[in-house]
Amino acid sequence: MDLRLPTTTALFRPPTTSYILPSSSTFSFPFSYSRNGFRCSMTTTFTSSPPQINETELENKKYDLLKAVQDTQRGLTTTPNQRSEIEESLVDLESCRVDNEPIDLEKLDGTWRLQYTSASDVLVLLDSSSRLPFFQVGQIFQKFECKGKDNGGYIRNVVRWSIPRLLEDNEGATLLVSAKFSIVSRRNIYLQFEEISLQNINISDELQALIAPALLPRSFLTLQILQAIRSFKAQVPVSTTSPGRQSVGGLYYLSYLDRNMLVGRAVGGGGVFVFTRAQNFV
Repeated sequence: MDLRLPTTTALFRPPTTSYILPSSSTFSFPFSYSRNGFRCSMTTTFTSSPPQINETELENKKYDLLKAVQDTQRGLTTTPNQRSEIEESLVDLESCRVDNEPIDLEKLDGTWRLQYTSASDVLVLLDSSSRLPFFQVGQIFQKFECKGKDNGGYIRNVVRWSIPRLLEDNEGATLLVSAKFSIVSRRNIYLQFEEISLQNINISDELQALIAPALLPRSFLTLQILQAIRSFKAQVPVSTTSPGRQSVGGLYYLSYLDRNMLVGRAVGGGGVFVFTRAQNFV
């Protein structure tokens, strides 16, 4: 059998643009024979893989963000130039996430300390603290309780505050806003607020000495007063059970999450939040 192969290359012209194929691409070239000659069919399969993020580069991006927010008093005193630099660092860090990666509840679980925010409801507290001599705002935390869950859990916004000379500095009392949250998409969670409470009252040494002077024996009444102050807790429910009324809630977009940093954006112009991992507390 005399098979004559064409001697011209006019039937096959290589593309003018060269492509570098990913390492995960696979090719198969099955050949078959027929009376009319050889036939060649090519099957190409591309398997896309998520981009590999260099750990050193990632840590540098996180460092740049924390450096940009460090002199802003958690967002209270930002200038236009600082806001621009912060937003640029935020977008740069957020670009490192894998878009189709779901929220990792194991990473999210735990306590996070606020480093920066542009949310007006938090900035009002910080502004009041800076203007009013009788009001101090200490650390602000966000605590997620979702370990072992698969679709949500609880979130508690914790604000430590104080009244000078009456309560301990920065740790005098705790304002706690509790909410349920559920995952509604790969990066979004929905918060349904349940309760606002005031608790963990720690009076100052001056006030304690006024109630129960150290030089006098403490009576049963003074001890009861001190104990009542320490155990005081005021709770205001936020959720509603009335038909036709929707409970207070909001959509929260987790734009970046790893073992030691959390970035969230309140959907609808509610502001951005930058947290770092903190030690757990009860």
